Amino acid sequence: MNEARSPQHREQASHYRWVVVGLLFAIIVINYIDRSAISYAIAPMAKEIGIDTSQRGLILGAFGIGYALTTFLGGLLVDRFGARIVLAVSVALWVISIGGTGLVQGFTLALVARAALGVAEGPMFPGMTGAISRWLSPRERGQAMGSSLTAVPVALAIGAPVVSTLITWLGWRGMFYILALLSFIWLPLWWFLFRDQPEQSSCVNKAELEKIRVRGDMTDQPDDERDTNERVPARADGATSTSWRRLATNPTLLANYWAFFVFGYFLFFFMTWLPGYLEKAFHLSVSAVGWFSVVPWAAAAVALYVLGHFSDRLLKRTHRLRPSRSYLIAGTQALAAVAIVPVAFSSSLTLSLILITVALAASMGANSAYYTVNVDIAPDRAATALGIMDFGFAIAGFLAPAITGWVVGSQGSFDKAFFLMAALAASSVIITLIFHRPDAHAIGHPYADDRQH
Repeated sequence: MNEARSPQHREQASHYRWVVVGLLFAIIVINYIDRSAISYAIAPMAKEIGIDTSQRGLILGAFGIGYALTTFLGGLLVDRFGARIVLAVSVALWVISIGGTGLVQGFTLALVARAALGVAEGPMFPGMTGAISRWLSPRERGQAMGSSLTAVPVALAIGAPVVSTLITWLGWRGMFYILALLSFIWLPLWWFLFRDQPEQSSCVNKAELEKIRVRGDMTDQPDDERDTNERVPARADGATSTSWRRLATNPTLLANYWAFFVFGYFLFFFMTWLPGYLEKAFHLSVSAVGWFSVVPWAAAAVALYVLGHFSDRLLKRTHRLRPSRSYLIAGTQALAAVAIVPVAFSSSLTLSLILITVALAASMGANSAYYTVNVDIAPDRAATALGIMDFGFAIAGFLAPAITGWVVGSQGSFDKAFFLMAALAASSVIITLIFHRPDAHAIGHPYADDRQH
């Protein structure tokens, strides 16, 4: 018996790719605690430095303007230079900007500080996408994206009471200084533990590298017969690489960009104005708002994690991307649209929180699918595609808090803000169902032989 070829003696694959996912999870937690902290600090800030409701909306939205400037550029830089250096520089800059927020003395400086944080954090998610596209196989990307992106609602769930407690103990300025320190701690861990390619890491063995480099539907082939560089062209357009024209005109990518914009509008509304809504509508204190915000974000974390794994399981069962990506996006946004409208008519804190929890969990549930579609359709330029998609997300990051601030300031209530969110979600459902066809446009489809249009 040839023991060298025996399955019992085959080298066990290492699992270092999940360490990389863990590093990404950690920085996303830090990222979202940092960017959301302003929503809890804005009330005491407003009293101390003298700003009105409309100015509050502009400060909350300034992050999106800065973010838009660098998230698209970040995608280009990640594809050109790799995620390691780009994310290291990004985090270093946002340590300075989040700490600097604690030093502001007026409206203008607060606006600049928030925009600077957006500039610094812009490359974060292109970097994450670039790292996952290089470290995970097509069949594990949904799970990896879901695991990483679960950090967003987790951060907002734990960040709510943590930030509000820090403000109570140390004041809003001291809270920002502590957050800057936490961001700084992650930086050396990333630099020493991450490499742009798994081949460059001494922690990845050959068996794990084979798992990472799987392409196409090779379920029945033995490991030593797999072509680790196989790339299957899309059936609809014959593409084997991604051009600028494809990034700007592909129907699936365009539908994905719009759906992600709508997702961003929901996310930034809840991230920046949920505390203000609870304070205004139900007269809750800052500390109480922090604790009441935990449940909606915790539910969103569960939904995102479960649906990220469900997406991959559905793909394995159906061998099709449309049900596992497109239908997931359309279904969750439809539920969010239905749930958010009754909030405008509710005078009950309990009912409002239930509806907000459903809407928030639904809107975030398909988050991993948006990212994974970029990798499915443009694997060779996934970070650039994410940069384009994230640019729209950044615009939503400005519009959601700014428009909401104007609506609340002029109308005295959040009703029209809720109606606008429902309309946006409904438009996303329609566009996704009509134009979002990832099976027809994927490069390197994980089940190429079984694709249906």
